[in-house]
Amino acid sequence: MLKRILSISGKPGLFRLVSSGKNMLVVESLLNGKRTPAYARDKVVSLGDISIYTTDEDMPLGEVLEKVKEATGGQPVDVKAPGDDAAVRAYFKTILPEYDEDRVYTTDIRKLFSWYNQLIAAGVTEFKDEEIAEDEAAEAAEKADSEAKA
Repeated sequence: MLKRILSISGKPGLFRLVSSGKNMLVVESLLNGKRTPAYARDKVVSLGDISIYTTDEDMPLGEVLEKVKEATGGQPVDVKAPGDDAAVRAYFKTILPEYDEDRVYTTDIRKLFSWYNQLIAAGVTEFKDEEIAEDEAAEAAEKADSEAKA
């Protein structure tokens, strides 16, 4: 699901990929549903390609959003409620204790919460990709077959 949700530099909000053409993408705003083109010169990033630095390995954004959803009970996050930067970091530490405090900036955390709120408002509540779940199921079936043969 997150592979089709895009962030476009210089444009507010998140966008859903509608179609692609030669040298451009047709995207639809999650805020108002308005369709606009995104050209090759625009910096377009899929949310499925973003990850958060942690002390172990980088964690995909979908997993982080799932943790935020669990912590908030599926409700939007009040970005301004924590207050100053230290409070925002402390709140995020309760959600993702293993995040790398040196490489993850407060602005990144605020943007993450903002994206989460936009996705919830647009009705997107499943953040893990179905493709990954299908791949894991296929790998499990393959492993079971190889164990049965052995």
